Formats: sequence, C-alpha cells, structure tokens
Amino acid sequence: MRRYIIVAFMIFSVGLVFGQTKIRFATVAPEGSTWMKVMREYANAVEDATNNEIEFKIYPGQVAGDEKDVLRKIRIGQLDSGGFTGVGLGEILPEVRIMDSPFLFRSYEEVDFVAEHFYNYFSKKFEEKGFILLGWAEVGFVYVFTNKPINALEDMNGVKMWMWEGDPIAEATFRAFNISPIPLSITDVLTSLQTNLINGVYISPYACTVVQWHTKVKYMLDLPLADSNGAILISKKKFNRLSDTEKEILKKLSREYFDQLTQLSRKDNAESLQLLKETGITFTTIDDKNNIDSFYESGKKARRDLIGKLYDEDFLFKVEDLLDKYRSDQAN
Repeated sequence: MRRYIIVAFMIFSVGLVFGQTKIRFATVAPEGSTWMKVMREYANAVEDATNNEIEFKIYPGQVAGDEKDVLRKIRIGQLDSGGFTGVGLGEILPEVRIMDSPFLFRSYEEVDFVAEHFYNYFSKKFEEKGFILLGWAEVGFVYVFTNKPINALEDMNGVKMWMWEGDPIAEATFRAFNISPIPLSITDVLTSLQTNLINGVYISPYACTVVQWHTKVKYMLDLPLADSNGAILISKKKFNRLSDTEKEILKKLSREYFDQLTQLSRKDNAESLQLLKETGITFTTIDDKNNIDSFYESGKKARRDLIGKLYDEDFLFKVEDLLDKYRSDQAN
C-alpha cells in the first residue's frame, strides 16, 4: 500500500511539473503571422500565470484542417479551442455574421463601437451553444482583388469571383452584385488563381500578402467590402474543468492579448496596403457618389436577403439603428 501511495504521489508531481490541463488549439492562421505570434505570447502568459497548470498545444496553418474541420474536432473532443474567422463562428452562432456583413461598417471606430456593445450578448449566445468566447481576434477590413479594374458596380460583371465554400455572407454579397461566385475551399484559392478558374478574391491586405494571393492579381478596389470578424473560442466542457482562478486568468489575459492582436492586425493591414502598391497592384477608386451608393445599396440588399437565414429582422435593424445613431452623434 505504501508503494502505491508513493507511485501515486510521483504521478501527481509529474502532473504539476508538466501541466495538469492541456488545451489543444487550432487555427488556419499560418505560422510566423502576427496572429500566431500573439497567440503564442498569450499561451506563454497563461502558462506562466498558472505555474504551468495549463499548457497549450497549438496546431497552426491548417494542420488540423479548415475551420469546419477544427470545429468538428472540438465537438468530438479531439481539440479544445480554436481561432476562427466569421465563417467558422457562423457555423456555431449564425447571427454573429452580422459583424461580417457587406458595407455595414465604414471605419474601425464603428466596428469597435458595435463589437463592444454586443460583446456580452454574443458571449452569452456562444455559451448557450457550448462555447466560451475568450475574445475577438479581428482580421480587418476586406477588399476585392481582381485581374480587371473595377470602377463601378457594373464592372463586376464577368469577374470569376471566389467564394469561401459554404459562406452565406459571401454568396448573398456577390449575388447582390449580380454575379455568381465560385465556391472553393480556402486551400484551393491560390491554385485556382494560377489556372484562371477564378480571377477575383476578397481578403484583407495583410492576409493577401501572407498567403501570396497578391502575386496572382493586378487590381484592388479601394473600397472596404466588409470587416472580417474573428474570435477565439474554447469548448465550454473544457473550460468548466478549470478552476475558478484558472478561468479568470484565461479570460483576463485573452481580452488583453486579443485586443492587442486587433490593433496589430490593423497596423499590419495599413502597412500591407503600401506593400501592395510597391509590388505593382493598381488601386482603383470610385469617385462618383452615385457609384459608391450603388455598392452601399447592394450591401443593404445582401443584409436583408440574409434575414431568416443568419439573423432575424429585429436584430439587423437594431444593429443598423445603433450605427445610424453613432454616425449622427459623431457628425454633431
């Protein structure tokens, strides 16, 4: 009996040294990107703050598959946590996709205002779905990149536009542009650009350079299509296994590091816009107000087409009314 007690104590001690809880985290973000650098800094901070009671095992760059694969693996217990764009988030909570909807936001100040206003609401809704929202991890404003110049909405005719397979926001957006997007996995985009299966994509400037899509396109429409939302989630089942102190550490540090990530992403996007110009991408602008309004109207149409699919009418109008009031207050 004494020998069994000693062995049990040794096993317990090893657990203390090497970490009692391992959080398996996956993301499509590539190694070396700002997103992964901040994620690793966050993981190290959590490990330090918990005296290695919590350890992270990180799978970057689609090692664990695309976002739907990661989500499926979390649900069956093969993974515990993930970093998701709106596509993955929408698989859990469709109405969160309002944050990705076309031509809704026109500045990062507007994004921050709405995100902060609805943070607790979305957090509660994610928890009802079995996930804990650790923090937003924004990708940034998304632009349309093509191999033909776009100076008006009509110029979108003939563009073989990529659509992230299974993304209702992208489908509604481009159908409002009167074009039929070509659904593909994100892993197939670069090859499809090379073979001319597609000649148009939508992506943030920084991400465009990271995944090298900018080497296969010639033009960027200098009008933000949407703000690409993202977040870090952990399964509620895994989260509930942590002590109250560990939960507090995880949440406190996540808000700190992922708020920092949002600011770094915005800085990276601003610098990438300059890099894109230097590499030969031509920026096209829309100077005529009527042409700009036609894009905004198409965005409004796409948002309304998604009523009953992603969110209800009351929620959409609540967000739009909040933004209208914010713009009015800022103008006065």
